[in-house]
Amino acid sequence: GGFITGVGSGAPPAADRTIDLGGRLLTPALVNTHHHLYQTLTRAVPAAQDAGLFGWLTTLYPIWARMNADHVRVSTTIGLAELALSGCTTTSDHMYLYPNGSRVDDQVEGARDVGLRFHIARGSMSLGESDGGLPPDSVVESEDAILADTERVIGAFHDAAPGARTRIVVAPCSPFSVTPNGMKEAAELARAHGLQMHTHLAETMDEEAFCIEQFGLRPVELAESVNWMGPDVWFAHSVFIADDEIGRMGTAGTGVAHCPTSNMRLASGIAPIPAYRAAGVNVALGVDGSASNDGSHLLAEARQAMLLARLGAAPDLARTPDLMTARTALELATLGGAAVLGRDDVGSLEVGKAADFIALDLNRLEYAGAHHDPVAAVVFCAPANIDHSYVHGEAVVRDRQLVGLELEPVIEEHNRLAAMLVD
Repeated sequence: GGFITGVGSGAPPAADRTIDLGGRLLTPALVNTHHHLYQTLTRAVPAAQDAGLFGWLTTLYPIWARMNADHVRVSTTIGLAELALSGCTTTSDHMYLYPNGSRVDDQVEGARDVGLRFHIARGSMSLGESDGGLPPDSVVESEDAILADTERVIGAFHDAAPGARTRIVVAPCSPFSVTPNGMKEAAELARAHGLQMHTHLAETMDEEAFCIEQFGLRPVELAESVNWMGPDVWFAHSVFIADDEIGRMGTAGTGVAHCPTSNMRLASGIAPIPAYRAAGVNVALGVDGSASNDGSHLLAEARQAMLLARLGAAPDLARTPDLMTARTALELATLGGAAVLGRDDVGSLEVGKAADFIALDLNRLEYAGAHHDPVAAVVFCAPANIDHSYVHGEAVVRDRQLVGLELEPVIEEHNRLAAMLVD
């Protein structure tokens, strides 16, 4: 069970249970490909509100260093709940620091009651400040410890079967927080197990300057030198990529998680999404961490992607009048996400794929007057929470409420821990 056996019009076949979603727009569920769920604890921190990436990170690293297992569990639950209510049923999360005894296991526990498909990107940082990296030494791990725990996590939680709920991704954090040797060893480990690989790359000009100064290479050149290109790799952000590098990414099958809200919030820049798509690069969406987006609403991210692409096209509009459409934005949020996560079992409503779908009532206030094109309405109109969501044929959201979780006490605990962490 849990997979689609038929799609069509007319009377449904006989079944043990029939769900009537008449009068609602039914779409494939959304796929999120980049997040840092722990950052829900540090939304809108005053000292980090008006900084670029490097200043934002150096402000927040000392706060994140105080986290423990309780923080990881509750922030995972909160972030996944917000994703679920916005239409997401499959997400990747890039957790790259494990202070005070926290582990991937705490994320697994925090995710249990929400019910989403969870790709846990076991991140890492090994290049501390004393060795020329950006993060303080207090939040880095030794590369031997990283590899050993990644092996443990793969054995404990990775499920390669179709329709899997939990998968592991190998995900060293970034060029300014991991050594080239660490990147090489991570790639070897991932490929030995047939896993996807993920990292931040080319997010800002500061990162490019760091790579040239430290390694004599641009970010993409560095990735190529440590075997981080291929259909099993996707990068987060990738804002500053040269045309020839985009071509090489397309040829290699490397993907990109586009994070428009975060890139605007941190004044990073506009990723060249039309150029990526023209070169055959798989492009997906990521809400990014909730300290650089301050939200986890994936439908809102699809809207931002469409609007930012149009803004980026403005200088050349007379020569290149094609603008990103609402349907393209939804494609990035569904099939695009499935492609970069290496999944052929989600992302569309087709026979044989997992029964992951969402339903929206278009008679709500947000969509009044927008019935001329219901599909476009969910992107053009103000972002709203979805009404119903199903994962593997099982209800996760019903009537805009999570089925397996009472949110109020979780929010209360989350706010208590967030206040203690930041204050």
